[in-house]
Amino acid sequence: MTSVTRFWPLLCGVHRYEKTLSTRDSGAGVIIEAPILAYLVETANGRILYDAGCDHRKLAEPRLRERWYGNPAFAFGPPEVAPQDRLPARLARLGLDVRDIDCVVCGHLHFDHAGGLHEFAHAAVHVHRAELAAMREPADEAYFGDDFAHGPCWCEHAGEGTLSAGVQLIETPGHTAGHMSLLVELPHGRPVLLCGDAADLQENLDAEIAPGLCWRDRTDLALASIRKLKRMARETGAELWPNHDMTFFRARDTFPAPWR
Repeated sequence: MTSVTRFWPLLCGVHRYEKTLSTRDSGAGVIIEAPILAYLVETANGRILYDAGCDHRKLAEPRLRERWYGNPAFAFGPPEVAPQDRLPARLARLGLDVRDIDCVVCGHLHFDHAGGLHEFAHAAVHVHRAELAAMREPADEAYFGDDFAHGPCWCEHAGEGTLSAGVQLIETPGHTAGHMSLLVELPHGRPVLLCGDAADLQENLDAEIAPGLCWRDRTDLALASIRKLKRMARETGAELWPNHDMTFFRARDTFPAPWR
């Protein structure tokens, strides 16, 4: 029986970039609008946050913005994070404080998923061991070392595992070395399988297209993870949730009411 009581997708910003960053070798010249998302999972044992959005300070302060987003090697460009989209503001709309979050799961440690960790210095941060190693290299330009300067309380995983009844960590490497997706069994209706950046768009799933950025160009790992997610969805009856698909998100945005 699942321990999950409520579930919310949380919009934490918007990023506009060339589609090739989401669909490898496809979409040149097409600019897409992608949501930056976190997900709040309330369980009988505490509150779990999947991903933590961007560090708003690196967008608001010109010196930091230039340092991190003005890097010519950084192809993404700066996202937009409105004051109401910062995670503390989102949580406040739900009557919560950042300290009401008991743990954070980082599907991976790129800037738009781990930048907000400084808001949750009290909480354990669950991450794959291979992802920590990739961040420390760093394996690519989307890891912002300063995001981890406050010394998160890491809880390292070497494989898959269960955080609470009905909340399962799923290994889906490819986009990054230690990427993890999250299977959430809701109290009513179908489970949701949060793909993270294993699948940015519905198109990644439907056409089995690898993300534009793959760890060490291992598209084979990325495609194997997409197929794994699709297989798990068939086996569990879960709905696959791509992570940066604005059309998909808007159709399921019930905030501040929980999903279902």
